[in-house]
Amino acid sequence: MQLPDHNIHTSVARPSMHFTPASGWINDPNGLIFYAGEYHLFYQHHPAATVWGPMHWGHAVSRDLVHWEELPIALAPDDIGAIFSGSAVLDRNNTAGFGADAMVAIFTHDTNKPDQKQAQSLAYSLDRGRTWTKYSGNPVLLPPVGQKNFRDPKVFWSDNGQQAHWVMALAVATEIWFYRSANLKEWTMCSRFGADFGSHSGVWECPELIQLALEGTDERHWVLIVSVGNGAPAGGSGVQYFVGQFDGATFTPHEAPSQTRWADYGADFYAPQAWNDAPDGRKLWLAWMNNWSYGNQIPDSGGWRGAMTMMRELSLRRDGQALVLIQRPVRELAGFHGQHQHWTMRQIDKAEIPIDLPLSSAQAETAPCQSIHVVFRVAASTTAQRFGLLLRGPSGESVEIGYNIALSRLSVNRRTAGSGLSGFANPHHAALSPRDDKIALQILIDRTSIEIFADDGQLVMTEQVFLNPMVKSLALFAEDGFVEVESLDCFQLGLH
Repeated sequence: MQLPDHNIHTSVARPSMHFTPASGWINDPNGLIFYAGEYHLFYQHHPAATVWGPMHWGHAVSRDLVHWEELPIALAPDDIGAIFSGSAVLDRNNTAGFGADAMVAIFTHDTNKPDQKQAQSLAYSLDRGRTWTKYSGNPVLLPPVGQKNFRDPKVFWSDNGQQAHWVMALAVATEIWFYRSANLKEWTMCSRFGADFGSHSGVWECPELIQLALEGTDERHWVLIVSVGNGAPAGGSGVQYFVGQFDGATFTPHEAPSQTRWADYGADFYAPQAWNDAPDGRKLWLAWMNNWSYGNQIPDSGGWRGAMTMMRELSLRRDGQALVLIQRPVRELAGFHGQHQHWTMRQIDKAEIPIDLPLSSAQAETAPCQSIHVVFRVAASTTAQRFGLLLRGPSGESVEIGYNIALSRLSVNRRTAGSGLSGFANPHHAALSPRDDKIALQILIDRTSIEIFADDGQLVMTEQVFLNPMVKSLALFAEDGFVEVESLDCFQLGLH
């Protein structure tokens, strides 16, 4: 998707613990796969500019999900077209004939042909993803005549209920089509999903199909994740999901068509993808931390634009009769905790009570990332109508994370932290009820973002913030009464 080329020439500091390209534009994560001790992150990339343009696959690897090494571009545009989104698999059985343990990328070629704009193609690597060869028979899957939106293949190996085969989930207009193949080259359509389900306010993109464990049980259910280009709760682009079963050919949702669930209620979470073959059966993903309504206009730093979210681990939880998606920051982050401040049982009854950050001003410049864990007690005796946290930048700009008791609603207001971006100032809201009379939040703060995980990951809000260039102070607040803070822990996060 291309947006007008309008830039806001405001410098912004590079995030401390979120992946960014050394230079150029970044959007969707692609081809996430774990192999030989490395987590591979490919991504939509325009190396020659800081706005969307001719798409390449950039490439980076990590051994700990925190430190990343950027490698040379993996896939570049060719005579067929630009390189749009897709996924990667390890072909252990050499089904495609490219070689034992070939890493195979399945991606969308944007051909710019009037009758078949987008088609699916292959490339393979025999050296741990360092060099790539495009298949001479590309493209391997053409769209129906006249279908322009036919893209973003998510591929994995399935032995679920039928003869083992490759599965492809493909975004087609406002549906997901499922295909099967024995060799990654020849594909047969199996089923379609989505005509009467979910939000259709924008084109569907970047499907993900993953099997997740239901916490506290031996049950496993399939989750189909679909990014939608418009109409998300915070405005613009967002991510919806459906829980159900998948038999290797057809996805059957558990819930009625009228139910739409969102993976993130903030503005800046799009096109998430999960790692294929992650060790120990872990289900991990990350997303592009941006929104198509202003993606090309966010501040740059004279050479790069865009970032990925923090990596998250996924599961399911039962909430009444429904199964809901749970996201938590990966456990590896705990290994990067630095200085720590702890509060316990404080009564907040003022508009603002400053929190002393556990680092000096000099440290804030080099390691500005914080992990804040706060638990508010919402008991019958609580008199405050609203409470929460305030984040401030050096020039007085601020972000408010607030909870309204009467409305049972968590809100983020970043009206003074958006550098004048259109629509950026609108507050974002999400329903949140206390659990055991508590509102529990984990908040990850970096130079250009906040990621809020409420109720142990059941509600997530991801937001870009531009606080010129980072958060300098924090405060707790309460309005029209008091609220108790049961515990508050602030950790400095830094690479080492």
